[in-house]
Amino acid sequence: MTILVFTLILLAGAYAAGLLGSLTGLGGGVIVIPLLTLVFHIDFRYAIGAALVASIATSSGSASAYVKEGMTNIRLGMFLEIATSIGAVAGAVIALWMPTNAIAVVFGLVLILTAVMQQRQSADHENVKGSDLAKKLKLFGTYPTKEGPKSYELTHVIGGFLTMIVAGILSGLLGIGSGVLKVLAMDNFMKVPFKVSTTTSNFMIGVTAVTSAVVYLQRGYIEPGIAFPIMVGVLCGALTGAQLLKKLNVSLLRKIFAIAILLVAINMIYNGFAGKF
Repeated sequence: MTILVFTLILLAGAYAAGLLGSLTGLGGGVIVIPLLTLVFHIDFRYAIGAALVASIATSSGSASAYVKEGMTNIRLGMFLEIATSIGAVAGAVIALWMPTNAIAVVFGLVLILTAVMQQRQSADHENVKGSDLAKKLKLFGTYPTKEGPKSYELTHVIGGFLTMIVAGILSGLLGIGSGVLKVLAMDNFMKVPFKVSTTTSNFMIGVTAVTSAVVYLQRGYIEPGIAFPIMVGVLCGALTGAQLLKKLNVSLLRKIFAIAILLVAINMIYNGFAGKF
C-alpha cells in the first residue's frame, strides 16, 4: 500500500468516525482508536496520539459555537479543567509504561460504559439549592431558552471535581474526551442542566487533550503522517454531522450504534487478553 492510498483511507475512515461521533454524541476518538488499532494495526500509543490531536481540533471548532450562544458555563469549565488537566498528565504518564494489552482492556470497558450511559435519559435539574462553595466560586449561571435566559445553581462541587480527575486520567490514558464521565460528574453530582453540562464538557475536552498531547508529543507518539489525516477527516465529519443533526432523528441511529460500540468493546477486551496488541 502506497503512502497516498494509506492517507486517503485514513481520511475516509476518520471522516466516517467524525460523522458518526457527531450524530451519536460519542465523539470521534471512540471510533478512531478502534479503526487505527483493529483495522490498520497501528500501535496503540500512536493511535492515542492521533485521537488526542483530533479531539483538540473538533472541540475547538464546536466549543466556540456553544460559547457564542451563551450555553457554556466558562467559569465552571475552567475550574473543572484544573482537575481534568491534573488527571490527563497522570493518565498520559501511566499510558507510557502500561502494557498496550492492558490499555486495550481498559478502553473496551470504557466503551461499554459509554454505550450504556449514552442511552440514559437527560435531566434538566430545576429548583436546585446551590451549595455555599459553588456560590463562593461563582459557578452559578444562566442559559438561553425559548422563554428567555434561565438561571441555575450547582451543588456537590467536591464530588464533581474528584470525578473530573478520573475523567482526565482516562482521557490521557485512552486518548478519548471522556465526555461521558464529565457529563456524569456535572449532571449527577453537581446537578447542572443537561444542555449546560454537555456544552461545558465539549469546551473542556480540547484543553484536556492538549495537556495529554504534550506528554505524547515529547515521547514521539504523535506521528504527523497519521495524526494529520485523522484530524482533518474527523473535523470535516463532525462539521457534516452537526448539519445533519438538525434534520435527522438520530435516536434509532444511537441505539444501533451503541450495539456496534459494544461489539467493538468486546473485540478490544478479547484482543487485549489474547495479547494481540
